[in-house]
Amino acid sequence: MSRPFNFSAGPAAIPEEVLQQAASEMLNWGGSGMGVMEMSHRGKEFISIYETAEANLRELLAVPSNFHILFMQGGGLAENAIVPLNLSKGGVADFVVTGSWSQKSHQEAAKYATPRLAATGKDSNFTSVPDAKDWKLSADAQYVHLCSNETIHGVEFQELPDLKALGCDAPLVIDFSSNVASRALDWSRVGLAFGGAQKNIGPAGLTIVIVRDDLLGHALDICPSAFNYKTVADNQSMFNTPPTWGIYMAGLTFQWLKRQTEGSLTGVAAMEVRNKAKADFFYQYLDASQLYLNKVDVAYRSRMNIPFFLRDESRNDAFLAGAKARGLLQLKGHKSVGGMRASLYNAMPMGGVQALVGYMQDFERTST
Repeated sequence: MSRPFNFSAGPAAIPEEVLQQAASEMLNWGGSGMGVMEMSHRGKEFISIYETAEANLRELLAVPSNFHILFMQGGGLAENAIVPLNLSKGGVADFVVTGSWSQKSHQEAAKYATPRLAATGKDSNFTSVPDAKDWKLSADAQYVHLCSNETIHGVEFQELPDLKALGCDAPLVIDFSSNVASRALDWSRVGLAFGGAQKNIGPAGLTIVIVRDDLLGHALDICPSAFNYKTVADNQSMFNTPPTWGIYMAGLTFQWLKRQTEGSLTGVAAMEVRNKAKADFFYQYLDASQLYLNKVDVAYRSRMNIPFFLRDESRNDAFLAGAKARGLLQLKGHKSVGGMRASLYNAMPMGGVQALVGYMQDFERTST
């Protein structure tokens, strides 16, 4: 019997091939006689795991040589403090608030910097993104922060802003926790990207930070040494014991990503084609439906996280119970917005989306 389809927003589904490989290596990795969780992070066995994972991630995301890849801990929420501790110099940081996660980033930064609201989608109930030409960017901002994909509200930047074209010389910081490795990224527009691994990369516990060379070495004196990007970079993410299991699982996922193909495309380029096809298929059904509704501006609809609502919300519990009976899991929306949410990360196959739409069609027929 095939596994159920897991639509959780995070921790999220991991490719079955990755889980099977991890299970087969649990007690004895590479003939070492040890499982990865038992290894010294400074031993040659784990160093090879780490170096391969770092190299594969750099290749998959086309990360330029003047960026460091850091494997850290604390998740995206910790980075809401770690970023201003490293980049703000105690000064001004601009924030584009497009949903719950960028809102948390804006609030947390106030402990270490002077956060300014450059733009907000609050007036639209976070169903759209303010046009970049209308952003109120500060002349003295040390960086500009945005969340490239809002997991709760289902809003995604289809293109990152070109701050230089907007007359801003500050580096762009992006929280890409929920759409990392799902589409190509223009590094010429980014100074730092961070994200928790538990959506598109692996289990919770690992945080990925990709930071440009010139942004290292500016941490506030109060910044803990383990969170100082320069210290972490100088020690190849080994200043403290890193999340070894998370790095190993991420490395397996990177290998899986490299094996994915769509025509002549491989890796992230192949996943971008798949992710667009999955999202388009689902949105087309939602837009034609008389029972279900997606409220997000079409221009900013997320490919990764699709919130939707039943027009008759008295049917919510019945919908979720029926979905679970069909092997369609974790579809309840976030408590702050209600409704439903389907997360279509890289590990979700088109077959899972088709199964969901098939169930929704059946449920709609019995509800009218």
